[in-house]
Amino acid sequence: MKTFESLPEGYVEIFSVDLKNNKRLMLLVNGIALVIAALLVVPMCFLVPIAPLFSMDKGMLSYMLRFGGLIVFSILYIVLHELVHGAAMRLCGTKRVKYGFTGLYAFAGSSDFYGKGAYIFIALAPVVLWGIVLAVVNVLVPIEWFWVIYFLQIFNLSGAAGDFYVTAKFSAMPSDILVSDSGVSMRVYAKNKGPL
Repeated sequence: MKTFESLPEGYVEIFSVDLKNNKRLMLLVNGIALVIAALLVVPMCFLVPIAPLFSMDKGMLSYMLRFGGLIVFSILYIVLHELVHGAAMRLCGTKRVKYGFTGLYAFAGSSDFYGKGAYIFIALAPVVLWGIVLAVVNVLVPIEWFWVIYFLQIFNLSGAAGDFYVTAKFSAMPSDILVSDSGVSMRVYAKNKGPL
């Protein structure tokens, strides 16, 4: 998987993604996230009733632990998601990863330029890793905790809407592209083919 500290000679910018400043794209990605969430919630309600999440059969403390756990685990998930992006960047050769929060999005970014395969690996690493971990945990927890963990899985998959979007977009681009991801925006470069 290719990673470069500086843009190789002969590359020009061909595309950019800026979810912070491009309101239309932000709405599209958030719309995709809502569709993913709905597709995960509705069928599961028929398979595993949501009522045990709200049950107080085991007392108020158990009830409060579930909802407190959901809040704490959700915050922890955001941090772990970005740490996995950062770890994937490091596996691809990045020496310095920067982390931050824009108010709407948490991010991991760097000043490096990633080949197409490396960037798709970086984009999808958290959703795949946490998708597997959460699916295993979901099977192991008691029924009253099922929806707590499943909401984290919904958060995992719907929260990766931006990652899915760039993966689909970049997959259709030439194989020689390089992607620069500052964390809040991405720029895509390809070899300049010269005048036609």
